[in-house]
Amino acid sequence: MTTPHAEFRCFAGCPGGYPLTQAIYRCPTCGGLLEVHHDIDALRTRSATEWKSLFDSRYKSSAFPYSSGVWAKREWVLPDVPDEAIITTNEGTSNLLRATRLARELGMEHLWVKLCGDSHTGSFKDLGMTALVSQVSHSIKSGALSIRAIACASTGDTSAALAAYGAIAGLPVVVLLPKGLVSNAQLVQPLAHGARVLALETDFDGCMAVISELAQRGLVYLANSMNPLRIEGQKTVGIEITQQLGWTPPDWVILPSGNLGNAAALHAGFRMMRELGLIDRLPRLCVAQAENANPMYRAFVEGKRNVAPVAAKKSLASAIQIGNPVSAPRAMAALAAMNGVVEQASEDELADAAARADRTGLYTCPHTGVALACLFKLIAKGTISRNERVVVISTASGLKFTEFKLGYHERTLAGISSARANQPVMLASNLERVIEAL
Repeated sequence: MTTPHAEFRCFAGCPGGYPLTQAIYRCPTCGGLLEVHHDIDALRTRSATEWKSLFDSRYKSSAFPYSSGVWAKREWVLPDVPDEAIITTNEGTSNLLRATRLARELGMEHLWVKLCGDSHTGSFKDLGMTALVSQVSHSIKSGALSIRAIACASTGDTSAALAAYGAIAGLPVVVLLPKGLVSNAQLVQPLAHGARVLALETDFDGCMAVISELAQRGLVYLANSMNPLRIEGQKTVGIEITQQLGWTPPDWVILPSGNLGNAAALHAGFRMMRELGLIDRLPRLCVAQAENANPMYRAFVEGKRNVAPVAAKKSLASAIQIGNPVSAPRAMAALAAMNGVVEQASEDELADAAARADRTGLYTCPHTGVALACLFKLIAKGTISRNERVVVISTASGLKFTEFKLGYHERTLAGISSARANQPVMLASNLERVIEAL
C-alpha cells in the first residue's frame, strides 16, 4: 500500500500544512486550532475488510508496539513515528463492560461502560499522551525539535499521564495545577514521577492561560489538548468501542466533557472509520457537563454555534471544572456531525448517579457520574430510546477519588443529599451482637 502520512493543518481550512515535528499549536494564518490531517487516499489502498482483519490480528497482541490499543492503529494515528521512538505502557484495549444490572434498572436493553480508567495512570489521558510524547521523542531524536521541558496545565489526570510518559522517555516535565482542586491520589502521581509541580492560586482556566503563554514564548512544549497530537491517541477510543462491538458502532456515546478535546477525538475516530468504509454511520453523541462548569450546555440550549467562556464554579467533577474549554470549536463541529446533544448534571445528581452505579458493581469517578446522570435524564425525556445501544465513557478510575467516595457515604459533602449512603455499623466484638446486626 502507499505509505500513510500525516501533518498539521488548520482546523478552519486555511491553506498549508506543517510537519508534526514542529512545535506549533495554532494556525499561523488565522490563529485558530490545528488538527492532524491524514492522507486518506493512501489509507484507502487497503480495503475496509483488510483494515478490520489487520486491527483484529493486533488486538491485545503481546508483540511490541501492538500491545498498545493506540499503536495497534498506528497507521491511523501517527504513521511517521518509528518503533524506536514509541513510548507506551500498553494503554488502551480497556474493558467495555456490559452494565447488565444498571441497564435492567433503567429498562434498557443495551448499556456498556467503556472503562478508560483501566490504564497505567488510571485515566483516558494515557491514550493521548502516548501519541504526543512518542511524537516529541521522535522529533527530538531526529534533530527536528529541541525543548527545555514538556508541560501542561491540569486538573489532575493530564499531569499524571504526562509525568509518567515523560519519565519513561527521559524528558523533563512541568505541570501547573490549580491549588487545592486536585485529589491527593492525582497530586501524588506527578510528584512520584519527578515532574516539576507548580500549584497556582487559580483555577484550571488560569493555569491554561499561563501555560499557553509559556508555550507561545517557546519556554515549554505544550502537552494540553490544544495540541492535536493528544486527540490522535484519544480517537482510538471510538475505534476500539466499534471493534469490541463487532465493528458495529453503538447508537449513542455519552461523554463527560470539560476541555472538550475528547468530543473532537471521538468524532475523529468514527469519521475515519466511515471515510474508510469500516462503518456506514456515526453514533449520536451526548456531551455531558457538570452544571457548575457548563459553557457548551449553555451554548447548545441557546442555539449558539460558538461557546462563550463562563466562570466555572467548584465541582465534585474536578477534572471537568473548566469554564473556557480550548477545544470548543472542534467539539461543536463534532456535535453537529454526530447529531448530538448536550446535557448537564447538578452536583447532587452526579454524586447520586455515581453511587447508584456503584451499587450495581461499577466503581465510578465523579466525571462518570456526570455522564450517567445525563444518561438517566435523556432516558427519562425519551431522547434515548430504551432499546438503543448506548456506551458511557468512564474517563478515570474511581480509585483516584477516594475522598469523593468517602464524603458521599459519610454524608460530609456540602449540598449533597447522599440518599444512597452506606455506613459501617460499629459493634463490640460479640457474636450475638453480630448476629443481631445481620
